[in-house]
Amino acid sequence: MNASSSSSALSVEQPPTIGVEEEFFLVDPHTRFVVPAGPAVAARAADEVGDLVTKEFALCQVEGRTPPCRTAGELRGELGRVRGALVAAARVEGVRLCASGTAVMQEPGPAQVADHPRYLAGRLQYRSMMDDFAISALHVHVHLPDPELAVLTGNHLRPWLPLLIALSANSPFHRGGDTGYASWRTVIRSRFPCLGPPPYAASLEEHERLAVVIADTEAMLDAGMPFWDLRPNPRLPTLEIRAMDVLQDLDDTVAVAVLLRALVVTAAGRARHGDPGPAWSGEVLRAACWRAARDGWSGNGFDALTGRVRPVAEIADDLVGVVRPALEEFGDLEEVTALFQRLATRGDGALRQRAWGAGPAGPAAAVDQLVLATGRGLDFEG
Repeated sequence: MNASSSSSALSVEQPPTIGVEEEFFLVDPHTRFVVPAGPAVAARAADEVGDLVTKEFALCQVEGRTPPCRTAGELRGELGRVRGALVAAARVEGVRLCASGTAVMQEPGPAQVADHPRYLAGRLQYRSMMDDFAISALHVHVHLPDPELAVLTGNHLRPWLPLLIALSANSPFHRGGDTGYASWRTVIRSRFPCLGPPPYAASLEEHERLAVVIADTEAMLDAGMPFWDLRPNPRLPTLEIRAMDVLQDLDDTVAVAVLLRALVVTAAGRARHGDPGPAWSGEVLRAACWRAARDGWSGNGFDALTGRVRPVAEIADDLVGVVRPALEEFGDLEEVTALFQRLATRGDGALRQRAWGAGPAGPAAAVDQLVLATGRGLDFEG
């Protein structure tokens, strides 16, 4: 994709709806370790927001999700309502909500997990790879009901996955230690042969056939529900983007969501006009995602559109140029511009976590600040 031809994408009468899923850890406010309070917190929060909250496989986690939203303001309100319910429920249960891609502090040994059939199947197939697979993500859904078009649109989005990892990086610590990476969550996911960038596919049929072949090797649990970083959602009429760490700042989450909507609309327009998108190999994109996970926003990144290594901030500027017509049409340019200004000023979540954990209290201080950041701006903070 290039900026000069992106205007051809705007063939929609109104912005497609967007929805967001956020996964969080629950931590003990005294020890700062993650604690298995997910079922209790989810049940209590459900009294306020119903099925917009749910427990996760790992008992130390909980998930909040929004209904489909049309505007950034509507999305911000729904995110605040759901986060607020989770923050309040956690406090009543004696724990705290924490937006980090990995558990900053955790007792030795595997996390406690629910007796869920899918998790048990994963344990059977992947064995000890599942021991530290308690990670918290941000998933963004953009309404795109045609699965064939969703696959072709995903071909255009694949090269931007490293940038999404870099700008959302929020998991430098794991089990009390600094990993040296900005997004250790991405590294944990990359161990699995069925996670990461999806394969390039020229059609929905090819996409589904590749999933079946991979599932037949037992590298994927279910061909009908692949967990690639991009996928036509198997249950919803959306293209789902799953590459990002959960973000600390609710405003950052809103900005990433509307940025992705603009990218999907722009890419879908090009796909409708027969542009197949850049067919970078999976090996190249996995390498680019690894670099993004290591260095985050402040480093250089692999520009998968040109094959050059450049500052991540410059690649982000290029993306804004590509999707600017859609951002302007939907009234979202200011949201995205403000996001990149914040990143330029304060860095990504990993940089902030390391700054908080640099004092004598170490990672425990990072947990305290993450808890505050997760609830900032809500009716119930920290």
